[in-house]
Amino acid sequence: MDATVRIDQILGEALARAGASGGPPLLREALEYAVLPGGARVRPRLTLAVAAACGGEHRGLADAAAAAIELLHCASLVHDDLPCFDNAGTRRGKPSVHAAFGERLAVLAGDALIVLAFETLAHAAADAPARLAPVLMCVAGGVGAPHGIVAGQAWECEPSVDLSQYQQAKTGALFAAATMAGAAAGDGDPQTWRELGERLGEAYQVADDLRDVLARGDELGKPVGQDVALDRPSAARELGVAGAVSRLEELLAAAMASIPPCPGREALQALLMAEAARFLPKELAQRAA
Repeated sequence: MDATVRIDQILGEALARAGASGGPPLLREALEYAVLPGGARVRPRLTLAVAAACGGEHRGLADAAAAAIELLHCASLVHDDLPCFDNAGTRRGKPSVHAAFGERLAVLAGDALIVLAFETLAHAAADAPARLAPVLMCVAGGVGAPHGIVAGQAWECEPSVDLSQYQQAKTGALFAAATMAGAAAGDGDPQTWRELGERLGEAYQVADDLRDVLARGDELGKPVGQDVALDRPSAARELGVAGAVSRLEELLAAAMASIPPCPGREALQALLMAEAARFLPKELAQRAA
């Protein structure tokens, strides 16, 4: 089964549990709206790829870890779009959750998705009970304090922040959780996979900073020019376009070099190289072609 189809199937099952009859209908609709249809599913696909590269013995746990990572990512988008943060009216080419359902339901939907992520992992406990705790630790570390995506959002409330530190928390942390959780589910050593996730995550954020400067809103499905409008740290603002592109290339090279020895190392490297080619914003890719 294609990885994206596989991920969406697991997400659908999780949403069905959260939306069982008897609950608030609007909350159920908001949860489904926030998750389906999704984006590129980059993070959960990374989780599955690393689990497979490490041996992939516990498929049920790897599937649940991938779904949990995506549910947490979707929750972060719901909260990130709120009026108190980015006040973004669109996401993935449609009205953001608070624009469609109101601010109160958006807050609750984001909270519910966080809980659903860990509930999804708990449902997979029977697949590999001894591996569940390490997977939980990897996932939780990527979203909480002091270095997870919550901390990344909190850095935006500080008077000043180091760009790399901010991007590692805001984006790199969940990528690191994706690689580490995949390794833990596949009987690998999570710590040896941290660097790959951190480098890929920071590269993804640098690419996103470039898109915020170069792309159009209708291409991205969300507002552009936000970094300048909200005075947020940005690689494109701090390094310039050329400098940000160089930084992106450095990070991708470091990511590829950091892949630990494992049974599926060559296949994973080829997969990540193909994915990385899509990191470069279309405008710059066209110029380089």
